[in-house]
Amino acid sequence: MSVNEIEHSAGGVVFKENKSGPLYLVLMSKRRIWEFPKGHLEPGEDTRMAAIREVKEETGLNDLEIFDGFSFTINYEFFKNGSKVKKDVVYYIMKTNSQSVTISEEHIGYMWLSYAKALDTLTHKNSKNLLMEVNSWLMALNGSWRA
Repeated sequence: MSVNEIEHSAGGVVFKENKSGPLYLVLMSKRRIWEFPKGHLEPGEDTRMAAIREVKEETGLNDLEIFDGFSFTINYEFFKNGSKVKKDVVYYIMKTNSQSVTISEEHIGYMWLSYAKALDTLTHKNSKNLLMEVNSWLMALNGSWRA
């Protein structure tokens, strides 16, 4: 079956600093999938703008600091209304100092997790691979943290 549609999305891997290493924000979707915040690009947006907007909408976090020099794209296909859709999602690393998360109606839960716990919790292999890349990048940036 050929691809009938292509969707472009963007999102963020949000973390906050902790003395033993970063704590990552994971969200539970209504379909009970643990994931990172993401969403579709709106007209006129680039992936960076969309990622910041989507993370703010889905988490209520307004103090996001996006890290330059890192982006990671996940590509996959799925079926929607009987048609095959090809999707690409560009993720960025974002830091927050906020403790309080206000999830949108798209999600039913959230957790701040250490790298190891987040890796165990995330539902899809693509998300786990993304987290491994993000964590490696952050560890190289800040050698005092331990993986």
